[in-house]
Amino acid sequence: MEQVMMFATVLLPIVTALVELVKKTVALPKNIIPMISFIIGIIIGAISYPFTTMDLVLRLWAGGFAGLSATGLFEIMNKREGMTKGSNK
Repeated sequence: MEQVMMFATVLLPIVTALVELVKKTVALPKNIIPMISFIIGIIIGAISYPFTTMDLVLRLWAGGFAGLSATGLFEIMNKREGMTKGSNK
């Protein structure tokens, strides 16, 4: 578990940057940003095989943790309204 958390710490800035890129380029409802972040984290964890000797399942866990950390786990439960990218919808 320690190895997974350390790898999640490495993935966190990458996932955060990609989530911010998505938020700035695509108008999305704010309530799905945590799910998008989680999915991006899992994808980054899966494609990071050249950088670690961890099993695929452990990389997916680390990516999921990084994705949830990127937006904050508590935001999944909060009701978010509105859109990203500055639209007034």
